[in-house]
Amino acid sequence: MSSEDSLARLTAVIESRKLSAGGDPEQSYVARLLHKGPDAFLKKIGEEATETVMAAKDGDRAKIVYEVADLWFHSLVALAAFDLKPADVLAELEALK
Repeated sequence: MSSEDSLARLTAVIESRKLSAGGDPEQSYVARLLHKGPDAFLKKIGEEATETVMAAKDGDRAKIVYEVADLWFHSLVALAAFDLKPADVLAELEALK
């Protein structure tokens, strides 16, 4: 499976957990974050960003990857909450060239 397929699959799962798509906060971590509102998932992004910095400062490559994965995951939740897609971020990155 390509990284694009993995990102698309994860994005689809997150979208399916939105309350408007029938996501159940009692059954799904993502639905629970979205149900609690921006403060909940934005707090998680802040926590994961801090943990990423700490892992990088320690130079622990495996932990850096783990923490960046958490940061990306929670960022994808935020994108979904604001009806944005990874393609929107990729387009912005392309514009930086």
